[in-house]
Amino acid sequence: SRVVPALAVCATSGQVAGRAAAAVRHTVTMALSKKLLGEGERIVVETRTHWKHVLWPAVLFVLLCFATGAGLALGRPLMPDRVRPWGTLAIVVVALLAFLAWCVAPFSQWLTTTYTITTRRLITRSGILTTRGHDLPLVRITNVTYERSFTDRLLGCGSLTMTTAAEEPLTLVDIPDVERVHLTMTELLFSDSDGRDGRDRRAAT
Repeated sequence: SRVVPALAVCATSGQVAGRAAAAVRHTVTMALSKKLLGEGERIVVETRTHWKHVLWPAVLFVLLCFATGAGLALGRPLMPDRVRPWGTLAIVVVALLAFLAWCVAPFSQWLTTTYTITTRRLITRSGILTTRGHDLPLVRITNVTYERSFTDRLLGCGSLTMTTAAEEPLTLVDIPDVERVHLTMTELLFSDSDGRDGRDRRAAT
C-alpha cells in the first residue's frame, strides 16, 4: 500500500512528460513553415542535436521516481498524523518541481532546437517560450569541416564547423550522422551538375 502513492506519482509524471513532449513536438513540426521558403528553395536536411543530450534527463527521471517512492514509503510513517498530509504534499511538490527543472526543461530545449539546410540557407531555430533563429546564406560559406571524438564515433555524431569570409566560424555541436550532413553541405556548396561551383550558380540566380 505504501508503494501505491509512489507508483501514482511516477505515473502522473510520465503522463505530464508525454503531454509536454507531444505539445512541444507539434510546435517543432510547425516551426519552419513552407511559406518561409523562397521560390524554388527546398529543404535538404532537417535535424537536431544528438539524443545524448536527453540521456541524463532520462536517467534523472528514473532516479527521481525512485527517490520520490522512497520518500513516500519511508518518510510518511515517520511523520506525525497531523502533518502527514502536508508532508506528503511537500514531497510530491518537490518531486514535480525537480521533474520540470531536470527533465522537462532539458528535453524541451533539445526538442525545440532544430537545424535545417535548404538549397540556399542554413537555418537554426531554438527556444521554448522565446524563439531564437539565425539564417546563414550558403553563398557566404567558404569552408565546411567536421570533427568527431572517440565518443562521438561510438554514438554516431560530431561537430560541424562552417567558415565564412566575414564572420566567426559557426559550429553546430553533436550533429547526428555528421559525415552525411558534411557531404550534403559540400555537394550544395562546391559542386553542380555541370561541375561548376554550386555557389556561383546560386549567386547568379
